[in-house]
Amino acid sequence: MPDYDVLCIGNAIVDILAQCDEEFLETNGIIKGAMNLIDTQRAELLYSRMGPAIEASGGSAGNTAAGVASFGGRAAFFGKVSNDALGEIYAHDIHAQGVAFDTTPLKGEPPTARSMIFVTPDGERSMNTYLGACVELGPEDVEADKASGAKVTYFEGYLWDPPRAKEAIRQTAKLAHAAGREVSMTLSDSFCVDRYRDEFLELMRSGTVDIVFANSHEIKSLYQTSSFDEALAQIRKDCRIAAVTRSEKGSVIVHGDETVVIKATAIKELVDTTGAGDLYAAGFLHGYTQGRDLKTCGDLGSLAAGLVIQQIGPRPRQNLRREAEQAGLL
Repeated sequence: MPDYDVLCIGNAIVDILAQCDEEFLETNGIIKGAMNLIDTQRAELLYSRMGPAIEASGGSAGNTAAGVASFGGRAAFFGKVSNDALGEIYAHDIHAQGVAFDTTPLKGEPPTARSMIFVTPDGERSMNTYLGACVELGPEDVEADKASGAKVTYFEGYLWDPPRAKEAIRQTAKLAHAAGREVSMTLSDSFCVDRYRDEFLELMRSGTVDIVFANSHEIKSLYQTSSFDEALAQIRKDCRIAAVTRSEKGSVIVHGDETVVIKATAIKELVDTTGAGDLYAAGFLHGYTQGRDLKTCGDLGSLAAGLVIQQIGPRPRQNLRREAEQAGLL
């Protein structure tokens, strides 16, 4: 029996979330809706200008791991923090959510990563991320037992920015495939896709990645087309399974000739879109590792995403297993 359902690999980031208006973004030169990488100086400047904020452990794949655990799945996480106050917050939070996290923290500089997330009244989040200790994740942090013992390994495209993390991912994928497991990735962000288009396509076409998660902007960026249908036709040929989210239009899952259309979950109020894609992946992967059909996997993803966008912060506050049982999905 595999030890874990899903092993997630990603940037271990503490999110600092504050609400702001559109003018604040313009004045501070922040690209709306994107993940902007920043240095220490910029991080300090933006922090000084921030309104009242909430600190919450985040990072794309970490959010997915927390989501899988909330569904009752067995989740593990690889990610690098420093042995500082934020690093302790991060480790505490992910352990408290039931995720196995044993990556050795960095001693000294750089500090634990943080992302200043500005949420505008329309619920859109604009992220400004200082990667800090994340860039130190490397092959020595790969725990072979977890890599070969998880049904599916999932990593975030954002992790392609720090070079040593690429080695760690390739090494983990090799161990996973050797043990007959599967590997999945999220494209993360259309700017991230622009930076690594050829490498992402190579990961898919070489079979290093079996399952791909993306949103409609990312998939169009990947294939450099303005047509969603054209991009979907391309990705169908390039990977075994692709799950593509479309905000209020729900999502589309393709697998060979099969196409599964998933409705978005009805919501009362859109508060903050941070974590929507991460939680969709959590629901999908939980269903997938429990042997559910693609329709149920997509519905579980849709449920989790719909719940997280009605709160501030990227990690589920409700028990997702209970919510899924009430919705008749588990």
